[in-house]
Formats: sequence, structure tokens, C-alpha cells
Amino acid sequence: MNTSPTILRLAFAALLLLVGSACDLQKIGNQAAARTVAVSTLLTTPAVEVKGAAIAGNGFDAGLPSIDAGLLFDAGVFLDDAGFTIPAQNLAFVFFGKRQGDSPDSAPVGTAGASAKLIEVGGPSFALDDQGGGAYALSPDAGFVYRPNATYQFEFQHAAQTYTAEVEQVPAKETIDQFHPAAGYVELNAGESMSFIRPDPPQGMNRNFGFVNVIPISNEGAQGQPTYTNIPTTPLGFLKLLLAPTDWIGTNVVIPGTAFPNPDSNYIVVLQSAKLGGPKTDNLFSGSAILAGTADVAIIKTRK
Repeated sequence: MNTSPTILRLAFAALLLLVGSACDLQKIGNQAAARTVAVSTLLTTPAVEVKGAAIAGNGFDAGLPSIDAGLLFDAGVFLDDAGFTIPAQNLAFVFFGKRQGDSPDSAPVGTAGASAKLIEVGGPSFALDDQGGGAYALSPDAGFVYRPNATYQFEFQHAAQTYTAEVEQVPAKETIDQFHPAAGYVELNAGESMSFIRPDPPQGMNRNFGFVNVIPISNEGAQGQPTYTNIPTTPLGFLKLLLAPTDWIGTNVVIPGTAFPNPDSNYIVVLQSAKLGGPKTDNLFSGSAILAGTADVAIIKTRK
């Protein structure tokens, strides 16, 4: 895929917005030319209580799968007559590899065999397991605890070099009042839109990005493909996120009715309040990114 001069100019402008005007231009140039790339995700989810009355149809079975939005249902589900609770969890996953060409959107090839770890600056570090193909992940039993406002780094050592990406002051939990009615779930008609209000950010701070996913869950507990997401999926989409982020930082969020197409069904709505970080060392490509933050979750039940 060829990249137009316009796209390249926008990418460079986005890079300047991320690193700031006071940064070393030599470092910017080195990162723009670097072939090694890392894309990292660090997300935490709260415990989610699903009451029996929230379960559509015949109810879930005891084996719930994982979903792509960062909620992992395989870490243990506690069942009783009133429903079940999905435990609070942390997810840290990284792709580490090398670009195969000079184009900014050149597809990278994963690098196996690196020593990878997640570091809380000024705190503990945690080894990431090599899963092959350039994928590295935090073990569920690593003992990691997500700390709001902490600074986190993903560090890789490979071929006698160290590569570091960093995200500063990760978000605290953003609680959405409409996600937590007294009934424990939100009831909608099939095809009805859902809206919610994000709380104001702390004084003097910008609102974090808000990424929304809606995932259907069958009454046997099987997950479907997301029915809605506002996460960018194209290079232009990510450039818009950096240059014109209005769609992701607004106060009022509206999920279209098409996200809830079927009656008598369950859906999970996940709002990820997240912050972006990037490369810290010169030898890591400027397109490397860390998405780090928290998630609040709503259980949706559509009427028959």
C-alpha cells in the first residue's frame, strides 16, 4: 500500500502533537526511521455482578468465554442462585516486531525470543510471557495491580538492545451512573439507542479517550461479534483520533440502536477510559503506541 504525501504530513503532525514542540528533533527523526515497533495494551476491568433477573432467555451456562474488549471471562466465575460475578481483572498484551519497509503502515513481522516486562515507574516490574509470533502477555497470576495515575513502561531486550515505550499518569476509574441502576442491569427495547453521560474530568485535566464496545452474549454464554465499536480501525481513523478527537472525548455518548438488534437478549457495553502513550527510546518506531486505562461495564437486557 502506498502512502500519499498528505497522509505522511498528517502523520508527522500527529507525531508532533504527541511528543510536544520542546522535544529533540533528532530523537523524532530516529523514531520515525526505526524499524522496531511495539503496540501495547494495558487495561483493567472491575468486578461485574450479573444478577439472575438480568439474564435473558434460559440464562447463561457456567462457562463464559473471553471477549475482545478486554473483559476476560475465563479467570473464574462465581455462581449462585442470584446470578454470578465476573472477577476484577487486568490485561497487558504487546505485539513486538519489525517493520518490513519504509512506509509508515508497513506490516510488521513479530519478533520472538525477546525479554519483555511491564514496569511501574518507581514500583515493581512484571515479566511478560512470550506467546510466540511477537506476542507477549502478562500472566493472570503475576500479581500485577493497576494503579491510577502511575506511569507504566513496556520494556524489551533483544539482540543487545533495549526498547522502551511509556504512558504517563494512567486514568483512574471512570464510573458511568447510567451503567449501574438499582436493578443491576439496563433494560432496552431491541433496536433502541442507549446514551450515557461521562463525568467531568478533574479540574485542569483533559478528558481521556472513551472507547465503546458492545458485545452480544448468548443464553448459553457464547460471545458474538461486536455489534458496535467506535475504536478506529484504519490509519485515517487513528489520525483523526490524534488530530480531531471530538468523537472520543465528548460528554454525551450515544450508542445506536443497531448495537442491540435482537429482543430477549443480553449485551455487554464496555467503556474503556484510556490514555495513549508512545516510544521513549530512539530505537522504537514513532508509530508504536500504548493504550492504557480502565473499563466500566453495563449489562444490557433487551425486552421480549
